[in-house]
Amino acid sequence: MYDREFSETLNSCSTTTPMQQYIGTKILFAELMDECTFLRVVKGQDTSDRETRPGYKVVYPDGYVSWSPKATFEEAYRPIDGMNFGLATEAAKKGYKIARTGWNGKGMFVVYQKGYPQGIPCNKQTAAAWGMNEGDLFICQPYLQIKNVDGSHSMWVPSINDTLSEDWTIVY
Repeated sequence: MYDREFSETLNSCSTTTPMQQYIGTKILFAELMDECTFLRVVKGQDTSDRETRPGYKVVYPDGYVSWSPKATFEEAYRPIDGMNFGLATEAAKKGYKIARTGWNGKGMFVVYQKGYPQGIPCNKQTAAAWGMNEGDLFICQPYLQIKNVDGSHSMWVPSINDTLSEDWTIVY
């Protein structure tokens, strides 16, 4: 965590005042690889005169390959088979299917639906349920949708256990 003194030091060195803090969520591939091995194997550099540090070779979705020191990487990333609900939700917003490993039902997963913030024409069933006319503009905000055990789908609201669990994973 950055404390006030660290933030003040950062801002005193900035060309724009004040520096803004960021938090990010990326899904990437990584493998343990010390720095010298990365430089030698990936970058083709001679490392005979260098001391090495533990770290990770990182491959981003656009194909960019880099190296990250072990502590820095492990502070920023965690395996996708042990995510908290916040990280799982961010993955769902990026189009991934998410599920809890603790769920009993086979084939269950959750997806993020963008909704219809500009509205869509109301069908007969929806119009009747909401007291609208068929064809009226029906506005629907984003929501989560679950695939149930029986193959059906429904809107979904997580339980308190779901939101506090750290057994979320991406379903491929």
